[in-house]
Amino acid sequence: MNLYSVMLVDDEEEVIQIIMKKLDWASMGFRIAGYAHNGAEALELAEECQPDVVMTDIKMPYMDGLELSRRLKERYPSIRIIIFSGFDEFEYAKEAIRIEVEEYILKPIDAGELQELFGRIRKSLDKEIDEKRNIDKLQEYYMESLPLLQENFFTSLFEGRVPAEEIGNYLKNYQIRLEGPLYLVTILHLSSADVKDYSNPFLMTVSVKKLAEEQLVPKYSSRTLIYLGDVILISQLSSADQVVAYTDLMDDFCRQAKRVCGVRVTAGVGQLCASLEELRLSYQGARNAVSYRALYGSSRAINIAEIEPKEQSEETWEEEALRRIMKQIRLGGKEPLEAEIQGCMRRFTENGSSLQKYRLFVMELIAEIIRFGNKNQLKMETLFPKESDIYQMVFQPDSSEELCSWLIDVGEKVQEMLNSERLNNSKSFVTRAIEYVRENYADQSISIETICKTLGVSSAYFSTVFKKETGKTFIGYLTDYRMEAAEELLLTTNDKTYMIAGKVGYGDPNYFSYAFKKKYGISPSKYRVEKMKVSG
Repeated sequence: MNLYSVMLVDDEEEVIQIIMKKLDWASMGFRIAGYAHNGAEALELAEECQPDVVMTDIKMPYMDGLELSRRLKERYPSIRIIIFSGFDEFEYAKEAIRIEVEEYILKPIDAGELQELFGRIRKSLDKEIDEKRNIDKLQEYYMESLPLLQENFFTSLFEGRVPAEEIGNYLKNYQIRLEGPLYLVTILHLSSADVKDYSNPFLMTVSVKKLAEEQLVPKYSSRTLIYLGDVILISQLSSADQVVAYTDLMDDFCRQAKRVCGVRVTAGVGQLCASLEELRLSYQGARNAVSYRALYGSSRAINIAEIEPKEQSEETWEEEALRRIMKQIRLGGKEPLEAEIQGCMRRFTENGSSLQKYRLFVMELIAEIIRFGNKNQLKMETLFPKESDIYQMVFQPDSSEELCSWLIDVGEKVQEMLNSERLNNSKSFVTRAIEYVRENYADQSISIETICKTLGVSSAYFSTVFKKETGKTFIGYLTDYRMEAAEELLLTTNDKTYMIAGKVGYGDPNYFSYAFKKKYGISPSKYRVEKMKVSG
């Protein structure tokens, strides 16, 4: 059984020990993750142990329970907070309600009352987790979300953001049947001049979509969605011979839309493709076809293959290949990169392309790699020295296989450089954070929030990387550095303890003494005396 974690906060050690021993925590489903003697210490401990429940007194030195509760709720909204106090005052209770604490109880604490309270909290935590894990509710939520998930999947296909190897999983998970074998994207673009006359233009788009679902979907098992203000159809054809009839059908539909919906519609028909991976090209072709309405007029179908029969398909395939290879270089996986480059070579071979044409493609890819490297501050001169002739490097291999191997080697080296640079960047901002502490540790306002604002990173990412690199939380590191600075001042100056407290970032001298004693075992004044005796 997983136990929920509890953190206890009270300035009296005796009270904490009584609470810990008063209940059989494990049998109730809880464990004591840690305890602190004031709010400031508890805030630091919470970052370390991430408790589910915090039980805190109100009256404590350095930071009271109400302030602690406010800060915990800001940082961990789902945390459960119990406040216990010897003060039966309405203002305290009112503030506790405003902070949304779980319970406000008075001392002395009754064991039965406390057990009952934690029983309720456990049920609440169990319910919260069950709701997140409940299969029936998840299934219900999944079915409600399915139409939106499907539309997001299609738009991601149009934008080329779905890896080819994952398309099958998305089709299965999102219950989409697109068996082809051929696919075609059509964009139904509504004339803005006609739509603006309606009080709600979106309803006119919905009207055209409904008409398309009635007239077009059954004939070609099309899927429809609204994207960027247009109605999009993804149609399935059994052979390339159907394209002409399909275009004529779209032409008829445009005239029907004008008659039924009262709006001029241009149907941009993209090029035929043999896989869902290439749907992006068909979508781009359909959008280009729509743009030709200025030449060919609206209220009609325009097939991009009839306007740009060769240039369109050849050019976009090369762009697609460049994009996919560059994507794998950015992701850093050597095997996927190798598969993309080898697949590209096979495509050239299957198309009957010459080695010369493949070399020209590689030249374009190398230019893209160099631009990418320079943009990311990679030392590209290590791969392509200034005195080298990149043209000769590309044309040196005698076969497409050798050229493919050379290109894979180049891509993998760029991956290694990029991964190294990313590692250096994470180390760099940790180094900057450490330098910031060393230069500003006397500033009492330093916090995770202020350092992250200075560095321009999120607190979640910063906390994870900082602890990974240093082995400490940021607050823990800051406290240790301040204590080391205080130790040096104690031994090298005659400053009073309260003066040293201010110099190392503590506005409250008492809390400084508390933190110092926690680290070194004795108070600052005694530490100074003992060290002086040893040195003397």
